[in-house]
Amino acid sequence: MKTIEPKGIQVAIIEKGNTEYISLTDIARYKSQEQTGIVIAHWLSTRFTVEFMGVWEQVHNPNFNVTEFSYIKNSSGSNGFVLSVSQWVEKTNAIGIFARPGRYHSGTFAHRDIAFEFASWISAEFKLYLIKEFQRLKTEESEKLELGWDTKRMLTKINYRIHTDAIKEKLIPGKLTLAQTNIIYASEADILNKALFGLTAKEWRERNPKLHGNIRDYADVAQLVCLANLENLNAHFIRNKITQADRLLQLNAIAIQQMQALTNNPTVKKLGARA
Repeated sequence: MKTIEPKGIQVAIIEKGNTEYISLTDIARYKSQEQTGIVIAHWLSTRFTVEFMGVWEQVHNPNFNVTEFSYIKNSSGSNGFVLSVSQWVEKTNAIGIFARPGRYHSGTFAHRDIAFEFASWISAEFKLYLIKEFQRLKTEESEKLELGWDTKRMLTKINYRIHTDAIKEKLIPGKLTLAQTNIIYASEADILNKALFGLTAKEWRERNPKLHGNIRDYADVAQLVCLANLENLNAHFIRNKITQADRLLQLNAIAIQQMQALTNNPTVKKLGARA
């Protein structure tokens, strides 16, 4: 549950599936604090609204009952015609609007396209403030997602330092040249690349000659989280003097297990979709 506050009216937003729905009940309070249900019913019963809702459903809903919609459309606008949200949903299999029962956060919710249309009917001024607040909310969410992505990249870099310190401490003997030590670092980095991506850095570059950067620059969120974990584990394995071959086998098994868990995690999926 999220809220925005256009013109001093607190408007709830809920997520259903992967879609956000805005409270029409809260929007209706701008017109009437006590009779929100009547306000919504009056709007829904107009011929223009019925036509708009029908078009929206036909664009977005493959299971929309067009036959029932035609009956409703032909009746709309006549004297005494009243259409409730529950009637609309039950007869047409509509998905753009629904009534949510319950003690908390109950009321009528609709897809933002429909909510903005309802707000226009309520007040052109209120609609503009509603859109402005909704856009502000989406901008804030986008910035938080970007911050989360940057944090994960920073975590990977921090763990990389832990990893290289372990290599320097346990694997690099004295009196080596810088070039020789870099070979050892690259070799250990490729242990992680092979365990997670199935490729060394060189193999990735050969397969992707037109891409800039390296294999890790194109990792998704789940892979970055897994990579950070693998770096810590490899540092631990190095300090325990486990051979490189054995470490590769163990890290690969762990990577498979962690990626299965991470890719099925809804939070990680959402981050990946919006990143």
